[in-house]
Amino acid sequence: MRWPGDIREAREEQEQLRSRVRIVPFSGMPPFVAGVDAAFSDATVFAAACLYRLPELDCMEQATAVLPLRFPYVPGYLSFREGPAIIAALERLNQRPDLLLLDGQGIAHPRGIGIASHLGVLLRIPTIGCAKTRLVGEHREPGKGKGAWAELRYEGRTVGAALRTRDAVRPVYVSPGHLIDLEDSIRVVLGCIGRYRLPEPLRSADRLSRERRRGG
Repeated sequence: MRWPGDIREAREEQEQLRSRVRIVPFSGMPPFVAGVDAAFSDATVFAAACLYRLPELDCMEQATAVLPLRFPYVPGYLSFREGPAIIAALERLNQRPDLLLLDGQGIAHPRGIGIASHLGVLLRIPTIGCAKTRLVGEHREPGKGKGAWAELRYEGRTVGAALRTRDAVRPVYVSPGHLIDLEDSIRVVLGCIGRYRLPEPLRSADRLSRERRRGG
């Protein structure tokens, strides 16, 4: 799989892939969900994939990958910085996930194709972006209780939600990536919440990627 080496090529690829994003209902709960994340040193990407079984929220498998860092930090182009290493980590799982959770955006993106949408199209798998911070759009404050959410609106359309995953904690930003819609994205994210604000598969992937970085 070839990855663009500069911003011009990356933007062209986003424009091409955007037309292939499909936001459609997802029935039921996925049996196996993988959370993926990446950590960085000056010249290296440390990616992790953590596979969980639902509804038990049992961690079944973990995998990591380490690759040279080949793309600069530019807001809106996260997939080109993290994507190759994340895909490499996913390929090391024995069980293929039914859905991916990514610490980033889906369609809540300036060009409608954040890392969740981008990797969903490339891998042909349902994906959800679940980010700690907002990239685009505006929303009202959601209610204080777990499960309360408010639409995230950008350029006249709904692209995600500010979702309260636990009572009285800061919301996370959920946006459908590919092969799932917003309501089902919210439902799946809430099904992956344990004791903390972030979905367990993402918390594990974040922790594992940082541990891998510390260990070299």
